Amino acid sequence: MEERQPPSRSEVRGPLARRRFPGLPSQIQHARRFVERMLAPSPEITTATLLTSELATNAITHSASGTPGGKFEVTVDLAEGWARVEVRDLGSPEQPRAQHRDPYDTSEHGRGLDLVDALAAKWGTESRPDGLGRLVWFELVWVQESGGPAADPAE
Repeated sequence: MEERQPPSRSEVRGPLARRRFPGLPSQIQHARRFVERMLAPSPEITTATLLTSELATNAITHSASGTPGGKFEVTVDLAEGWARVEVRDLGSPEQPRAQHRDPYDTSEHGRGLDLVDALAAKWGTESRPDGLGRLVWFELVWVQESGGPAADPAE
């Protein structure tokens, strides 16, 4: 698959969607539903909600977002055949990274970013510009229902 550049702001479908959630495990399902609503009717809706769940879980498990009074934020950008989901947390001393575990490893934890790495077209992490935590994001690309490949937003 040819790597695509993020679309220009004018190509994004509608306004940027952003929502804050309390840093509680019960809020992960609400983050998934938020992304599900934003991506409907994309063929990548299941992947987007799964990866959002992984990033939200990491935010409350491995960052200050999971402490009392903590929060995390989910942002969705959309364009034709493309979506970017970002999860902003309150940070931690550790940098998020895929574990690349053995597929036969049966341990319960440590696979979230491996899933993101395997299923997303691109993903990454960066410090927030305001210095208050970090941003972990993924991008998904899909073929439009018309049968042709998604238009290259850089064109």
